[in-house]
Amino acid sequence: MGKLPNAVLFCCDHNATRSPMAEGMMKQFYGREVYVQSVGVKADLDTDGFAIAVCSEIGVNLERHQARSFHELKEMGDDLGAFDLVIALSPASYHQALDLTRLYHIDVEHWAIMDPTGLGEGREARLHYYRQTRDQIRDHILARFGQPKA
Repeated sequence: MGKLPNAVLFCCDHNATRSPMAEGMMKQFYGREVYVQSVGVKADLDTDGFAIAVCSEIGVNLERHQARSFHELKEMGDDLGAFDLVIALSPASYHQALDLTRLYHIDVEHWAIMDPTGLGEGREARLHYYRQTRDQIRDHILARFGQPKA
């Protein structure tokens, strides 16, 4: 378990499922103690409806999340160099993060988080996989940063 960094950037493939989940949970758990954003290698999809649904079950609202890519980060007012830690939730985003941070002093971690998109047949089966992904992310966050302060 490590101390909370000042700023964390979560990333995945499309910034539509895993990284928005992680951003939302991190904000819920640690509030204003840490600045949190998320990006994707690409930002070509809307926030996944199943991700919205399973995060809503735990009080995390993703409905207003706007997908953005690494390249759009600066255009939207954030500079990669302002983050202390980048947490990649997919192999492609991990490689992109390593490439983009090579000139900065930023820690990059890779968490192997299951991609639930396309898994399961029918709504309940799909929700099951999205809940597994949500819970994997939650468990990683709590193991890495500790229990939130009440």
